Order: sequence, then C-alpha cells, then structure tokens
Amino acid sequence: MSNSPAERVPTLNIANVLTVIRIVMVPLFIWFLVADDGRDGLFRWLAVATFAVAIYTDKLDGDLARSRGLITDFGKIADPIADKLLIGSALVMLSILGELWWWVTIVILVREIGITIMRFVVIRYGVMAASRGGKLKTVIQTLAIFLFLLPLTSWLGDWAWWISATVMAAAVVITVVTGIDYVLQAIRLRAGARGESGRSA
Repeated sequence: MSNSPAERVPTLNIANVLTVIRIVMVPLFIWFLVADDGRDGLFRWLAVATFAVAIYTDKLDGDLARSRGLITDFGKIADPIADKLLIGSALVMLSILGELWWWVTIVILVREIGITIMRFVVIRYGVMAASRGGKLKTVIQTLAIFLFLLPLTSWLGDWAWWISATVMAAAVVITVVTGIDYVLQAIRLRAGARGESGRSA
C-alpha cells in the first residue's frame, strides 16, 4: 500500500523552511519596534520591512507547497501558528506603544485563538476549510496592521490615522463576522456527524 503524499514528502523542504524563517522573524520584528520606542526612525522602518517580508514568505511558502506538492503535517500545523504569532505580536506591540486600542487587539486575538481551538475540538467530525471570508479577513487584517506600522503621520498628518483606523475597523468587523460563521460551521459539522453515526447505528 502506498503512503500518503504528506508521508512521502520530507519535512525539511523549502516551504517549511520559509515557515520557520517567518517564526524566527517575529522576535526580530518585536525587537525593532521596541528599539524604535515610538520615534518613527530607522528601527521603525526595519520593523515595517521585516513585517512585509514575513507576510510575503507566508504567500510564498503556501504557493510552493501547493505547486510542488510539499504539503506536510508539520506545515499544516506550523503555518497557521506562524501567521498568528506574526499578526498577534504586531497587534500587541501596537497596543503597548499606545498606537492601537487594546480592545481591538483583544477582540481579534480572542477570535483567532478561539477559532483555532475550536478547529482542534471538532476535527474528529471533519476539517473546516478556510472560507473566502476567512481569507479576506487575513488580507484586511494584514493591510490594517501594515498601515498602522507605517510612520505616515509626518507626511499625511491626521489623514494617515483616519485611513488606518478605517481599515482596522473593517478588519474587526470581518474578523467577528467570519468568527461567527466558523462557529455555525462547527455546529453544523458536529450535528451532521452525529446524524450520520445515528443512522449507521
């Protein structure tokens, strides 16, 4: 009997290496923000560049994994962890620096952590695939964080804050709405699995 693709593909491959690099970049990103200390100087731009590169590796490792058949069990676990570490650290650091309301950070993190835990809980009933709304949520969250990280106030004044705040508000709304949708999916998945087991009993 042949092994599954995930078993045949070596864990040490370019897609997984990029995922690990993204995880390693998280403390570097945090250090740049701490070193800048709200001065919007060189370290702030280095933090922006690090965040941008990390986000690009997220797209790149996914594209490589799918196009070259490099999907592994390690990648399935490590990739979402890397994403949440990067997004979560950015939100927390922005709140610590007083540039983002804590309630926004808390709402987004509670949703992300809660949905991740829920996925593991209901995995016995089936896998919840990422929805279009979930993918849109990730894009809007990333854009909002990137706008908050960019030191644009000196160029655009209050307009920079309003633009960033508007995109972040959209990110919060999409985050909450898609979170509710995933909860409903989990309920339907569980109910469907129980119905199947009841009919087969």
